[in-house]
Amino acid sequence: MAPAYVYTDPACPWSWAAEPALRALETHFGDGLEVRFVMGGLAREFARPLETMRHWIDASAASGMPVDPRLWLDAAPRSSYPSCLAVKAAAEQGLDGAFLRRAREGFAYERRSLDSAEPLVELARTVPGLDVERFRVDLSSHAILEAFGADLDRARSVAPDLRGADPRVSFPSLQVLGPAGERWAYDTWAPEAWRAAALDAGVAPDGARRPDALAALRRFGRMATPEVAAVCELPGPTAPAELWRLAAAWQVRVERRASGETWEPA
Repeated sequence: MAPAYVYTDPACPWSWAAEPALRALETHFGDGLEVRFVMGGLAREFARPLETMRHWIDASAASGMPVDPRLWLDAAPRSSYPSCLAVKAAAEQGLDGAFLRRAREGFAYERRSLDSAEPLVELARTVPGLDVERFRVDLSSHAILEAFGADLDRARSVAPDLRGADPRVSFPSLQVLGPAGERWAYDTWAPEAWRAAALDAGVAPDGARRPDALAALRRFGRMATPEVAAVCELPGPTAPAELWRLAAAWQVRVERRASGETWEPA
């Protein structure tokens, strides 16, 4: 199983845009890849929330992923570091991926200001299987600070020929260590770039038939339309048409967001 490091941050708008790429990678390569999340620390302090809001709007327009940017007008988070620490705390229970997803949804369209312990603990209650009291204790532990510090160091140690003058790797970036060596999809949210990095690293696709939309939702839970399209390899308007057909048959639930929709099994 080849490790695939995803350099990211829960509050990064372009990492939210990359969720279709991540879901497709997990589907198309199956057990051939082990996804590992590196919390690179987007912002110790959000000094210009209106600029951050514009990035969210741009990421949504480019990717089709739903956002509600009013968070950055009404209750802008002060820092992304607490949410990074929370992902590392959830990793102690093997649920960093599930918590990261909920944190992304919180920033993207639930308008959650996840910059302190209590909102993060409240979010943890929505992650199935997560022991919330253990999470609360871990969140304030020195071990979690060290784990996040190690992630920051890893993000800053990426070769200069990739990151240029930047102090750390750009988000989102994918690093695959496969049989053919190390390959990167650097500073991109495009599913085809992530797939190419895995293939070039010598990781073989699992060869399984692509799931239909309902099977994809049953596997991953709530997803946006571009994610279903990427996982199921549905071109153009095929994905929304199929999802609305399933909704009309009461097989999936749809929730309209400020931009776009999310879907989950009924």
